[in-house]
Amino acid sequence: MKKKLFLFFIVLGLLVNCLNAQIFYVDVLNGNDINPGLAEAPFQSISKAVTVANRLTGKGSITIRVMPGIYTLEDKVAINPVRILDDTSRFIIEAGIMPDDDLWSPEKMPVIQSISGNNSTTFFPHSTGFLVSSINVTISGLKFLGNANPLVDYYYPIAKEDQTLKDLEVSQCYFIGNKEAAKIQGAVWAHGPGNTISHCIFYQCRNAVLFFNNVDGFTIKNSIVTGAYESAFWFGPDDFKFNFTNNVIANNNNFLVGRSAELKFSSAFSNSVIANNNGFAGYWSREKKAIIPIAKPNIVEKKIIKSGAINLIVNNAVKLDKKHLHLTEDSKGYRLAAGIFKK
Repeated sequence: MKKKLFLFFIVLGLLVNCLNAQIFYVDVLNGNDINPGLAEAPFQSISKAVTVANRLTGKGSITIRVMPGIYTLEDKVAINPVRILDDTSRFIIEAGIMPDDDLWSPEKMPVIQSISGNNSTTFFPHSTGFLVSSINVTISGLKFLGNANPLVDYYYPIAKEDQTLKDLEVSQCYFIGNKEAAKIQGAVWAHGPGNTISHCIFYQCRNAVLFFNNVDGFTIKNSIVTGAYESAFWFGPDDFKFNFTNNVIANNNNFLVGRSAELKFSSAFSNSVIANNNGFAGYWSREKKAIIPIAKPNIVEKKIIKSGAINLIVNNAVKLDKKHLHLTEDSKGYRLAAGIFKK
């Protein structure tokens, strides 16, 4: 009898959580910010949807579904909900049509383009796209371009500044920079534990992922980083636990930059391609204002491929290939399933 009552209350709790969950829709082509954000009456801007979602009280997950189109951010979008999120609820911003859906094609992927000037002075003046100021946030299925504002030197499409906040998940996203016109200084710049990068592609960003303070337990998996003209990754000074697997990190200036010459990681970089980068590991010297190579970095490697051809499916036609910027079949690491598709 006690067991049945226990199960009843678990099911009841899940039902209450589902009933409290809220879904908003955004459609830049057919929406209006005076709408209530329903599927049949969507908002037009992501900033409006996030502002409304931030004010919700109660319990349950909050989901914002972004339909195809180009979304211009004139300022940072701060994710800071009043609603208390717990281990069963999340704040989700996702594409209305995800890459694994049957109806998906590259032109249906929502594009995020920031034109904002510097909108943050945390650590130094810079521009941020999405500022994550909450635990349990997921951002998925979006294509981020750089910031074309000529007054901005440092642009971060996704940032989490508070090192006490856990669990940021970024999945199935593109980050495409252009250092001559629309730079991305760092695609994901996040402090705090339990961050996850999964099935993302980083192309010609200055840096792909920057995990610095209190980042124990992060995961980077099934992702591709190419063309990073400073480094694919910057990691903080601590020897934290992490999961790094099934990635392709190729044709970058550096693979990894640490915060000191005593770089040490006991967790393994595993089952990945790390090849054709100009440098492997280094540290940032404040005195010289440069990355200093580390000849023998104290890191663990398991099943790492360090040589071989890695080629991408690039745009050579009028219409983008469905596997745009994924590996060609003859590339090393093709079978690692790195890229935006999970199926």
